[in-house]
Amino acid sequence: MNANGTIIRMAGIRKVYNTGKVVVEALKGIDLDVHPGEFVAIVGPSGSGKSTLMNLLGCLDTPSDGTYEIGGDNVAGVTRDELAEIRNRRVGFVFQSFNLLPHLSALENVELPMLFGGIAPKERRHRASELLEKVGLGDRLEHKPTELSGGQMQRVAIARALAMNPDMLLADEPTGNLDTSSGTDIMSLFNDLWKSGRTLVIITHDPALAKRASRIVEIRDGRITRDHRNEMAA
Repeated sequence: MNANGTIIRMAGIRKVYNTGKVVVEALKGIDLDVHPGEFVAIVGPSGSGKSTLMNLLGCLDTPSDGTYEIGGDNVAGVTRDELAEIRNRRVGFVFQSFNLLPHLSALENVELPMLFGGIAPKERRHRASELLEKVGLGDRLEHKPTELSGGQMQRVAIARALAMNPDMLLADEPTGNLDTSSGTDIMSLFNDLWKSGRTLVIITHDPALAKRASRIVEIRDGRITRDHRNEMAA
């Protein structure tokens, strides 16, 4: 956590892409703080800068200008290896396309971040089993992704994202590839995680998912146009 009590602190963040022929300013001075236990939905139209912001939040990229601190780590000016190490400790990712390895079981997929994090095999297996039980897949430990439904695959992905007990869960369109029923189940799971004290940041086009969040941040043309508390959050 940062000294000012935030998990995320962004100040004056700009991101510029220079292709050689054209310069694109994707983010134009973003100020964003996220506090422990918040459930933040970031919404906006295509081309608004949501994906660029997600890449910076998840330490997949670094800003062109401005200050970004996550969990007390200053991301500005770090090496690619340092960025990867911060990412593995601080951020748990949930992707629209699940990103599970098809030849591994649910249990093995959840173990992967812990393998890279140097966790001992016995502890990895125990923690992965507990997490899959927590997301309602205690009876699917040995199933491979091809033997699971879309909703079940996303549950495995959420368990994997929690494996290193990150400061923040970062989800990119987590219901985008799911049918209505599965999407509703995943929204309820995120709600349960938030109520258990997890910090969630979700990038979404789905108004139903955004309405579950305790805070909604609207972005357009690379700028935050509205940032408000959601009194209707369940």
